[in-house]
Amino acid sequence: MAAKTPSLPLSRRAFLLSSLAGAALLGTAPGMVRAQDAKKLKVAGIYTVPVEQQWVSRIHIAAVAAQEAGGIEYTYSENTANADYPRVMREYAESGYDLIIGEVFGVEQEAREVAADYPEVAFLMGSSFKPEAGLANFATFDNYIQDASYLSGIIAGAMSKSGNIGMVGGFPIPEVNRLMHAFMAGAREVNPDITFQVAFIGSWFDPPKAKETAYAMIENGADLLYAERFGVSDAAKEKGILAIGNVIDTQADYPETVVASAIWHFEPTLGHAIAQVQAGAFSAEDYGTFSFMKEGGCSLAPFGTFEGKIPQEALDLVASRSDEIKAGSFAVEINDSEPKSS
Repeated sequence: MAAKTPSLPLSRRAFLLSSLAGAALLGTAPGMVRAQDAKKLKVAGIYTVPVEQQWVSRIHIAAVAAQEAGGIEYTYSENTANADYPRVMREYAESGYDLIIGEVFGVEQEAREVAADYPEVAFLMGSSFKPEAGLANFATFDNYIQDASYLSGIIAGAMSKSGNIGMVGGFPIPEVNRLMHAFMAGAREVNPDITFQVAFIGSWFDPPKAKETAYAMIENGADLLYAERFGVSDAAKEKGILAIGNVIDTQADYPETVVASAIWHFEPTLGHAIAQVQAGAFSAEDYGTFSFMKEGGCSLAPFGTFEGKIPQEALDLVASRSDEIKAGSFAVEINDSEPKSS
């Protein structure tokens, strides 16, 4: 059973839990270790938000898929307050877990101190910082899905008629900034004169505030919105304009609104960690590249109800750029600086 730790979380992402990949249920998800290849590992997840939330849901889905495939035993604690996070890490480490995954953006130093006390346990944590050579059992990751964000920007640039796009984010931290910049670069490739309204709501989960911010952008001429936060697509739907999603695919909830979404796939990241632990080779590694498109870590969601409604020129550009990204002949710039309005 999963531990339920009540808290007032510093939310990072929000989403209705999407379905597990069918391939993962039938066998092994991309990058996952097969059960017969090695003993099952005990894996624990520690999350500051419910597992239904957007960013964390991608980690949880990958872990459940690995368990369904027979490679690991998985449990988790959700709604873990930052103040409680180190304690929960220690409890899992003391309980014999081989690999602990989670997100320590609000408790960076404390989490590393815990890891130092349990050198035999592997820790793979979402972080804005890099791993330390002197802390061999603490690896970091983040959702470097700039490739898919760039492609979604191409779609946005082609679909915006006013050439004015509104972008609503949570906080201007590296993982958000780089996705916004990539999106903007993709849109500019289609329309060099396109303009952007950029705002951050100062919260990871405040749909009403995100919605109000989006309303203001629409009033200021935006005819398409980049929905980094929940609430933005609701504003777009109510005002009859389009939106682009982030991390998850919400088109089923907004079939006439969300044109495209950049999707994060955590399976390659987790798969590599599992393999390294089983091989006795886990180290202070930066797992960021496992979110790249060429590693299978991100993709552009199916267009669904917008099939046949996107200009062919944009679709051709998306296809060619996708091939180039996967081949390594085209690299989307990683820009972690705070984006500004045009």
